Amino acid sequence: MEDIVSKGVCVFCKKTYTKTGFSRHLQKHLEAEEKEGKPGKSYLLKVTLSAMWGDQPYFLFLWMNGEAKMKSLDDFLRDIWLECCGHLSSFHNARKRRNDEIPMSIKAKMVFLKGKKMMYTYDFGSTTELEISVLGAYHVKSPKKIILLSRNEPFYMPCSICGKKNATQICMQCCYEEEATFCDTCAEAHSETCEDFEDYGAMPIVNSPRTGICGYEGGSIDQERDVYVTKV
Repeated sequence: MEDIVSKGVCVFCKKTYTKTGFSRHLQKHLEAEEKEGKPGKSYLLKVTLSAMWGDQPYFLFLWMNGEAKMKSLDDFLRDIWLECCGHLSSFHNARKRRNDEIPMSIKAKMVFLKGKKMMYTYDFGSTTELEISVLGAYHVKSPKKIILLSRNEPFYMPCSICGKKNATQICMQCCYEEEATFCDTCAEAHSETCEDFEDYGAMPIVNSPRTGICGYEGGSIDQERDVYVTKV
């Protein structure tokens, strides 16, 4: 994962940028929106996997209306990256961790300040923890509660067997003992040697840090970027 260059497409100008380049680029677009849009409060958010997992390629850039409640952000993150079995979730301040939980009922404008960081936890068993950074605060309403400004494009993950095609499936029964990401062809061959693969071991590889965890099979938002396309 560390060698992957993570890129996404800007919803405003359709140009491609890296995760690092997006931070400044999107601020310019929202400054322009601030001059032309309706007065209000809104925030530019960057969402990544917790830093404890290293520099991962997954990212979301979101524009959130200040009047929207944190529950709206919870719902969005579940729908695009996380939801599998209705697990519990929470927001909490980065420094104080879970001892300082942020209520789902509170409005974004009561929580967010430019430069603020917070953590979001989904599932307190097979946990996925995200970091949310407030890159900018603007005196303008966003047209919707939350708008997806960019998301990392699906990146190339080679099959662990042939190394020639993009992996589309992972075997949850074998991944703890060996590399177990397969293209469609090698997955079919693996099913002949792994008794559990077809019954319940096979999981799809999707564009989410929740891939291969619990029962996660993909999101319901931006589905065209959620599924990996086989690369020959």
